[in-house]
Amino acid sequence: MTLVPIHRTRNNGLVTLHHEMDDLFDSFFRGLDKPFAGYKAWPAIDVAEEDNAIVVRAEVPGCKAEDIDISVFNNKLTISGEKKLAEEKKEKGYYHVESSYGSFRRELTLPTDVDPKKIEAVCKDGVLSITLPKAVESKAVKVKIKG
Repeated sequence: MTLVPIHRTRNNGLVTLHHEMDDLFDSFFRGLDKPFAGYKAWPAIDVAEEDNAIVVRAEVPGCKAEDIDISVFNNKLTISGEKKLAEEKKEKGYYHVESSYGSFRRELTLPTDVDPKKIEAVCKDGVLSITLPKAVESKAVKVKIKG
């Protein structure tokens, strides 16, 4: 079997526009089915395990605390929300408006059980900090050996 190259004929403006839009959408969605091939999840998160808690920090610039939802269920932390940022400048001789909108969702499997009643979250200066205290049952216990 021989492969035959397909050449698109671009003979009219509407057909050209249609093909350019197809190419644009193909390039935009390329790689989303392969999350580790150049795809960067948003928001970026850092996870640190301390003696008594797990601390998660997420970069959420332009998000307000009321636009973010946090839930913990079956050792899964879910951070979701919506970014709504609009900037408007009116100066002498020009008018500039810039907007940025979009929703996000990150799920993270926690390495240990946490106490859901003691979870604290703070959103300040575009950084969301979540402190998840470890459950009493999951804390390491030092055992003395009798000799």
